[in-house]
Amino acid sequence: MTMTGENATATRAVRRRRVFYIPGYDPIPPRRYRELYRAEGAEQARISGYHLSPGPKPRGEGFGWTVNARIEGAEVRTEVEVLVWSDIVRESMGQSIVATYLQLLRTVAVYVGTGAFGRLVRLRKGPAIAALYPVGMLLLQLVVAVCLGWLAGWLVAWGLGGRAGVALGLAVGVVVAALVLMRFKAWDGHLFAYYLMHDYAHSAQANGAYPADLEARLGLFADRIAAALRSETDEVLVVGHSSGAHLGVSILADLIRAEKVPESGPVLSLLTLGQVVPMISFLPEATRLRADLAYLSTREELFWLDVTAPGDGCAFALCDPVAVSGVATEGKRWPLVISAAFTQTLSPERWRALRWRFFRLHFQYLCAFDRPGDYDYFRITAGPQTLAARFAGRTPSKSRIDRAVSKYTSVKAA
Repeated sequence: MTMTGENATATRAVRRRRVFYIPGYDPIPPRRYRELYRAEGAEQARISGYHLSPGPKPRGEGFGWTVNARIEGAEVRTEVEVLVWSDIVRESMGQSIVATYLQLLRTVAVYVGTGAFGRLVRLRKGPAIAALYPVGMLLLQLVVAVCLGWLAGWLVAWGLGGRAGVALGLAVGVVVAALVLMRFKAWDGHLFAYYLMHDYAHSAQANGAYPADLEARLGLFADRIAAALRSETDEVLVVGHSSGAHLGVSILADLIRAEKVPESGPVLSLLTLGQVVPMISFLPEATRLRADLAYLSTREELFWLDVTAPGDGCAFALCDPVAVSGVATEGKRWPLVISAAFTQTLSPERWRALRWRFFRLHFQYLCAFDRPGDYDYFRITAGPQTLAARFAGRTPSKSRIDRAVSKYTSVKAA
């Protein structure tokens, strides 16, 4: 794979940078990411011996913050903007208990009926099994609710006797079962069953096609990035985490197709973290995403780094998203697939503390490492090198998976 030597500006020194962060399927307001960056950046700076000073974003559109950094002997100013789609997420999560169980049935039917789930298991068992968690947990909650409702109803019917007792017992049983299900839903901040079910249902609702509201939002995101590419900055870095990874791919593919990436403008970089691309690209109607993957993987206008880790059970670790989706061509250049290697970049003590905290590990890419390797989120987003320069000469991880696995490989015509 060619790195990016053709673009002579790709290794320019960075003094000003614009970062656009695309979250995954997350209903939390964007300030969460500002506070995460502030806290974890301070910790990484302490460990690695550099300086970060986050501050407020200049007045204007969007939500974000600035970072003044002194890293590797250079002063760098970075503006970070969160591309917000949490309102779309919240709307998709506003489902009743009954509607969520109907979502469960539809989502299982999509992934099993299309054969996508079997292919995902063959690719990486971890995230495929993780996808079963909300299904199993919601069914378990239903069984518990029905059993407790039946028990309460039986006790009432047995105590009162007669037809009146049976009728009242039935009513009590239904009420108890409903209350138990409501209690489980109230606990979902700890169980994550409803949250994950809504996530997978959102992906599957159109068999892999982007919903209309999300497609419209991607157009707005593209406009924001296009404006930055016309500004006086050295690098425009797009960071997509989890579900935000494939959104970033589609946005940049659209910009390049529309010739909105100026040749003499800032260096364009894409960093995808903890990606779950196969959850979408393996579905039959994901023709738009597969076309974007195939197209972007051949382009010289950007540098694309994909970072995952086998310790992250929620991501398709070290799976080349283009290759496994079956759309790699002879001209493929990207992404460069590397591992964040949690077992090496976190101390044994830190790894033991985080190992079974699956959702926290899925965000580790945005956090401090106490034994950092060549992947350092804060050097990448606030340091004096472009993404291409920082990883120049880096070879892909030897254990990456780059065989075609998806059953569906059709693409949307440009």
